[in-house]
Amino acid sequence: MSSSCPALFGPEFEADPYPAYRWLREHSPVHRVDLPGGTWAWLVTDYALAKRALADARLAKDPGKACKPWQLAGLGLPFDHRPTLARHMLNADAPDHQRLRRAVSGAFQTRRIEPLRARTAQVTEELLDRVAGNGHADLIADLAYPLPITIICDLIGVPESDRAEFHRWAAVIDSAAAEAADDVWVATDALEGYLVGLVADRGRSPDDDLLSELIEQERAGVITADELRSTLFLLLVAGHETTVALIGNAMLTLLRDPEELARAAADPSRLPAVVEEVLRYAGPVRNATWRFATEDVRLGDVTIGPGEPVLVSLLAANRDPAAFGEPERFDPDRPRRGNEHLAFGLGPHFCIGSGLARMEAEIAISAVLRRFPGLALAVPPDQLRWWPSPIMRGLFALPVRWGTPQQ
Repeated sequence: MSSSCPALFGPEFEADPYPAYRWLREHSPVHRVDLPGGTWAWLVTDYALAKRALADARLAKDPGKACKPWQLAGLGLPFDHRPTLARHMLNADAPDHQRLRRAVSGAFQTRRIEPLRARTAQVTEELLDRVAGNGHADLIADLAYPLPITIICDLIGVPESDRAEFHRWAAVIDSAAAEAADDVWVATDALEGYLVGLVADRGRSPDDDLLSELIEQERAGVITADELRSTLFLLLVAGHETTVALIGNAMLTLLRDPEELARAAADPSRLPAVVEEVLRYAGPVRNATWRFATEDVRLGDVTIGPGEPVLVSLLAANRDPAAFGEPERFDPDRPRRGNEHLAFGLGPHFCIGSGLARMEAEIAISAVLRRFPGLALAVPPDQLRWWPSPIMRGLFALPVRWGTPQQ
């Protein structure tokens, strides 16, 4: 193994970041990493230290508490371009975080999620119907992207007539499509303008959806108008990215492990365990969203100073041999007691949509395996391209082919 830290950027790292993470865990588990824009961050790769960092209230989420070099680096796009869309729970600390989280928590409880199960299955079948006769598909563009964005639009209450335009804006803002800052700014401006109009329309004609609930809370003074739009923006854009990446990463993991793919296809009851192991082994979130020290914080052998940015590597922590036996092996049958994966975070900022993401992934993967026997990658694995994102880890495309489709 190299005596110096491997590269933490570039196509080779994006394709397989785990050797670099392994080196960091062994040699520098809290490591200073240079970032674009002339700034840097502390990267945490050790499982035990990751848990401590995720639960430490002294590592704040409010970007206003970051040091000036980070604030000037523009790493918060598109949020730093539109601060009125940045006032959501991911950028808030207690007590505002709890208030904003409570505002949407009802939408992600079982009573709201379970009715979406049948809708998720329906949309999945409709999407697969469109490609079934082709013998090939891109599982990102044809399934993993449109499915969760449709479901989150259903949950919030985005009218069917508006969704095509919304999809275009979201595609630019998302990690999978954002290439130029100007494009992101234009799409963000357009989306905020749309959200202003959507809130006004729904305020005049409330319905049984999350948007109507949020409008009621804004009128009652529980949340502000900016917080309402910011929450919608978070759910509509950032909220579905995790599921896009989860479905794509899960399908790739199975395609590269034919024995596990065959087991999952033969026994759909294995899907919850498969999804759970994918979350550990090839999770959709590379690093937990930014944290900033509010005072000196000792983490391992490093003292993190006030304002200094911290990234907790969930991918690295989830393959720490101190926490998981044979962590480099994909094993849906591994015991789930004891150390748990950190794919959805930990503590107050644990992902509020984790149940929805799991449900959508299980239904999508089950339908693909049932309908497309003989499923295989249509390109060599080294031709796959990954999002160059400091937060998410997902594929731009996942081309596959199959034999005679089933119903």
